[in-house]
Amino acid sequence: MVELKKVDLMEVVREGATPPNCDLTLQIETTFAEDGVSRGVWTVDEKFINGNGVSMGGYLASAADIMMAYAVVSKLQPGQTFASIDLHTTFHRPVFPGQVEVQARVERMGRKVAYVVAELSQNEKKVGDVVSSVMILDK
Repeated sequence: MVELKKVDLMEVVREGATPPNCDLTLQIETTFAEDGVSRGVWTVDEKFINGNGVSMGGYLASAADIMMAYAVVSKLQPGQTFASIDLHTTFHRPVFPGQVEVQARVERMGRKVAYVVAELSQNEKKVGDVVSSVMILDK
């Protein structure tokens, strides 16, 4: 069995630690995460393009999910963990190769569930919205 390495997401943002493999694979860089808000840039290249010449929608949802994780973790207490339990994505326009700005924020946070939203934009036009419910798992 392969032992999986845990990554402290706040160390990625604050100290430049190596991000998790999903961030590296998706080519997304988190530039800010504080008090329930996060921002990052997703670099879309030919690896993410489908037969229609645009990015597959699942990649857009994944980019949002990653940034929402940073927003949530910026509000957690040390030792708390979380997992997405529901993810709804609305696509507004196609995503082409280039830079996509991803912003996420925690809208509400209870003891067990947080509600998080993300907006993705390319060339100053909204390409997608994502809403997620995130379960907070206590220590």
